[in-house]
Amino acid sequence: MSWGTELWDQFDNLEKHTQWGIDTLEKCIKFVKERTEIELSYAKQLRNLSKKYQPKKNSKEEEEYKYTSCKAFISTLNEMNDYAGQHEVISENMASQIIVDLARYVQELKQERKSNFHDGRKAQQHIETCWKQLESSKRRFERDCKEADRAQQYFEKMDADINVTKADVEKARQQAQIRHQMAEDSKADYSSILQKFNHEQHEYYHTHIPNIFQKIQEMEERRIVRIGESMKTYAEVDRQVIPIIGKCLDGIVKAAESIDQKNDSQLVIEAYKSGFEPPGDIEFEDYTQPMKRTVSDNSLSNSRGEGKPDLKFGGKSKGKLWPFIKKNKGATPEDFSNLPPEQRRKKLQQKVDELSKEIQKEMDQRDAITKMKDVYLKNPQMGDPASLDHKLAEVSQNIEKLRLETQKFEAWLAEVEGRLPARSEQARRQSGLYDSQNPPTVNNCAQDRESSPDGSYTEEQSQESEVKVLATDFDDEFDDEEPLPAIGTCKALYTFEGQNEGTISVVEGETLYVIEEDKGDGWTRIRRNEDEEGYVPTSYVEVYLDKNAKGAKTYI
Repeated sequence: MSWGTELWDQFDNLEKHTQWGIDTLEKCIKFVKERTEIELSYAKQLRNLSKKYQPKKNSKEEEEYKYTSCKAFISTLNEMNDYAGQHEVISENMASQIIVDLARYVQELKQERKSNFHDGRKAQQHIETCWKQLESSKRRFERDCKEADRAQQYFEKMDADINVTKADVEKARQQAQIRHQMAEDSKADYSSILQKFNHEQHEYYHTHIPNIFQKIQEMEERRIVRIGESMKTYAEVDRQVIPIIGKCLDGIVKAAESIDQKNDSQLVIEAYKSGFEPPGDIEFEDYTQPMKRTVSDNSLSNSRGEGKPDLKFGGKSKGKLWPFIKKNKGATPEDFSNLPPEQRRKKLQQKVDELSKEIQKEMDQRDAITKMKDVYLKNPQMGDPASLDHKLAEVSQNIEKLRLETQKFEAWLAEVEGRLPARSEQARRQSGLYDSQNPPTVNNCAQDRESSPDGSYTEEQSQESEVKVLATDFDDEFDDEEPLPAIGTCKALYTFEGQNEGTISVVEGETLYVIEEDKGDGWTRIRRNEDEEGYVPTSYVEVYLDKNAKGAKTYI
């Protein structure tokens, strides 16, 4: 089966077919190129999708990813990022192993095809030239034979005519001989050219064209084989990344299996546990009996309220606010005193850990500068040691500031941790004392969850402080008694803006009168003048109590 023998007369069709083959190869290249673009685009979209759903740094969303389900989701996003990388590998390998090779092969194929068909056309032109020479010699031979016949007929006519001179007859005879000789020469030339043409034609159809067409056939078969190899490479490039993609999918499955619903439930408890005790039952208050109103936790009155059945709610409030007042939405205090005890402790511990990391970072930087300074001292040509003094002093100053800040938060943390453990025992002692002095009553939310004047929770929530509130704090809210006497003075350490009812604003450095000391709830009652008094956080003032005041304690 050879194109040279079977398709000896199909030169033009073979030329069209081989051109179609090259077009098909270029179509395959274009297909693979578009596939690589799709893979890159898909990988880019996957990466963007993974990045879009990654938690933002230093945001509330990042804190939520402590749950195992959220960690599994993050792992899934990371695995999808690696999955996208494998599609980039597919694109790169297809571009390097298929597109580049095929593009180079197409150029070589075009050159080879051009050369083969150029040889074919050259052979065609040669046989056509031989054919033209044959036709020309044949026509010349035919013409000379006709001319010789006419010359012979003319001679015979002249020779038969008795009126023609002998000289004319001789001339006609000579002309006939000349024409006859020319015909013989043309015949010999025609015969020679015919033999030559037959030889050239035989070489053309049995040697030149078969050789050229055989080369074209081999070229075409190599092209077909190359397409098959490219298809195999196309599949292998995909197959090579399947194990890695499988690992990515296995990673997602492993992340899903790592989800622990019990652990997540425990984390919810740790995140939102306030440390308060739930309120007890509310005592029934009987208004049908002509007797004094029963003292209860719900009434928020104290023993001094007895004998005053007609309570005045319309007067100026001097006591603490109702415990269920909405939380203040202003700026968060630095010591997180607006949070419940358990949450405040976590926030303070987190702040201490952050400051410790910053201190370690600064200390590492100081060590690095110190080492560099030592190098400069040993090798002055490398730099001036004095040039690092300013930077070293700056880093040392930063370390000192951070340490002071850490001590401040550690003090607050120690205060919270010191109060929390004693809470339950203290509550039990106070509960027994309270029950021995009063009829059994039902606790309410104020017993375990007291709201501060600014609407936020106080740092110590004990029943002891609650009983003190019942005993002394809330009588002034309902009575128009004489103003309480000053038991000392205080100096404002920080500026406090009292935005809620019951609080009072103070300016840093301002001196005021103390009329009621901290009962353990973190608030101190002060007075600026006869008309201005209220509560401020105890941590915001420095208190100097009068030793002569009744029941006063001296502390700072």
